[in-house]
Amino acid sequence: MTLLQIMPDDAPDTVLLHTRDEETIAQALRERSVSFTRWPLRAQATPQTASEELLDAYRAEIDELCARQKLRLVDVARLHPEEGAEWQERAAKARSTFLDEHRHAEDEVRFFAHGTGCFYLHLEDRVYAVVCEAGDLLSVPAGTRHWFDMGPVPDFCAIRFFEKEDGWVGDFTQEPIADGFPRLDALLREG
Repeated sequence: MTLLQIMPDDAPDTVLLHTRDEETIAQALRERSVSFTRWPLRAQATPQTASEELLDAYRAEIDELCARQKLRLVDVARLHPEEGAEWQERAAKARSTFLDEHRHAEDEVRFFAHGTGCFYLHLEDRVYAVVCEAGDLLSVPAGTRHWFDMGPVPDFCAIRFFEKEDGWVGDFTQEPIADGFPRLDALLREG
């Protein structure tokens, strides 16, 4: 189930809100111009599920969202646990890439078809940790400082939406803020 934890940006151990209530999550994010909704799960996204099959399962939702937000490109990003040191190295590198605070020139729009990941949104003097799970659609406005944690054993499949081909490129702030906040695995342990 989705989780939202809000903390002051200078006091990560102080929890201002911790909830799994979808309405409360949507309202708290909406107040900060972040969109959170849920789509019905239409397909089981396994490592064997072809990207086109997954996109076809959500075609109606994808087309409607793309038309409404003028999104032009859609793809699938996924990592599923595998055996061996090569996968562990690839997973660790993927995780570390997005653990630093950054922003994008366009909205970051993600639908989780499978698994879990946490977006940390640095909004004014607060950090909103949004643990997304299968069925969650999150749209983060362009320019929002944030970071993403896919966990120590990444297992997720997300449909990504872009306006331009280079829309995913991050502008890293070089601020070490992310280092002080609880990681995805700690948030999930706390419940």
